[in-house]
Amino acid sequence: MTALFRYQAALLARSQRWLPPFILYAAFLAVGVQSGQPVLDSLGYAAAGLLPVAAWLVRICVTNEPPAARSCVAAAAGPARAHLACVLVALSVAAGLGSAASVVVTLISDPVTADHRVRVPVLQAGAAGLLAALVCALLGTAVGAVTNRPVLRSPGRAVPAMLLAALLAVVAAGSPAQAAVYGLVTGSRSGRVPLSLLPLAGAGAIAAAAVAVSCAFSARRSP
Repeated sequence: MTALFRYQAALLARSQRWLPPFILYAAFLAVGVQSGQPVLDSLGYAAAGLLPVAAWLVRICVTNEPPAARSCVAAAAGPARAHLACVLVALSVAAGLGSAASVVVTLISDPVTADHRVRVPVLQAGAAGLLAALVCALLGTAVGAVTNRPVLRSPGRAVPAMLLAALLAVVAAGSPAQAAVYGLVTGSRSGRVPLSLLPLAGAGAIAAAAVAVSCAFSARRSP
């Protein structure tokens, strides 16, 4: 599995297809996060923007190989294992990107509440932002896993489904991502730093189920 992961990671790095989501996320942060803004609000904004980026990274990873190369890898390692390596690479990149963004946002933001009256512990705020980013990375990975190949193979269906599912995952009540982001925004008003442990558990369970479904599809369908 380690060799498959390294192969897919190298393939992603060489393809440079990761550049558009990275640039889009950087622009999203540059527009919405400014130095001196309340830290929890900014961390919530950064986490929410990561979810569609994670889904996009999954799409890039699972469609990165030409059909012939995909068939060879699936024949050598098994289609489910090959597909799992693609999804794990996407999740790792999304989690790393979210972690880096959370650190930068924490450093440049003002550790105060939304009304600038109450101080917020910086380390606790940074930890809360990291947890929220991980929640969104996991849920974005789940969205990408069930809205791209091998579950949905047609780009005409996969891309709109992925975008709609990513939007709903951010804003729908009951979504772990919505709970994590809303917790940060609420904490920015009250001064209480939330730790999104329950949303993290929910996002992890959803991501595991979604990846299992997509791996099952890859095992049943030819590359």
